Amino acid sequence: MKNNIILLTMLFVIVFSSNAQEPTRTSPYQTNFWKDGAWLAGGFGLSAYGLILVQNKDDLTEQELSELDRDDVIGIDRWAAGYYDENASKISDIPFYSSFATPFLLLLNKDMRGDAGQLSVMFLETMSTTAAMFTITAGLVERSRPKVYNEELSVSERLRNDNQRSFYSGHVAASAAASFFAAKVFNDYFPDSNAKPYIWAGAALLPATVGYFRIKSGNHYLTDVILGYALGAATGILVPELHKKKNNNLTISAGVGNGQQVVYLSYRF
Repeated sequence: MKNNIILLTMLFVIVFSSNAQEPTRTSPYQTNFWKDGAWLAGGFGLSAYGLILVQNKDDLTEQELSELDRDDVIGIDRWAAGYYDENASKISDIPFYSSFATPFLLLLNKDMRGDAGQLSVMFLETMSTTAAMFTITAGLVERSRPKVYNEELSVSERLRNDNQRSFYSGHVAASAAASFFAAKVFNDYFPDSNAKPYIWAGAALLPATVGYFRIKSGNHYLTDVILGYALGAATGILVPELHKKKNNNLTISAGVGNGQQVVYLSYRF
């Protein structure tokens, strides 16, 4: 995952929190200084730990390279072993970076712009959680990228430690987290909007496109992309969901009526 993602999300907080306006619509979310502060500290701390693990991974040895066999790659992924396309890698950055623009687009709406600080905290939590899961996994799991099986690449390139962390796709995870976060927030602010199907479709398409080009480039297998997509999308949806205000309109009380114990249910509109 690109290092400047953290810088991007920090910029999101600084710029839009400082320019937040009073909302005209009640936010569907609630945040807590201590709980969310702990979440962010943990997310960034674990991300830093994972980054250290990634940087300290060993290069593949020439002996290990000589022992690599495409037949050892699981069947669902074997077809991609040996893929390499540098142009596809560059193209994958277009939808990748585009996905990070989606939360900013939410702030074009004046109602949501007033909650920019709150949304920024939630977005930071989403991305730091995604980064923590990815970096720790990439740092601990040994899996050579598909392009390592391409004998047209130089031996030095195939041995590099960066090419030994195929599992799983951080690009896809980050893209899915950002785009699904934006779709979920839009859905919660405007549950009756006719645009929702298109918003969700766009959220699904961006990381899928990233995944396609990451496979074609030889950086990841299909299972790397599927897992990254699932974890990113789940994080992008669950973080806002966990912050949704609880419905306190329903009340339950017990009492005595006509000499019998009864339970009263009431709902305040």
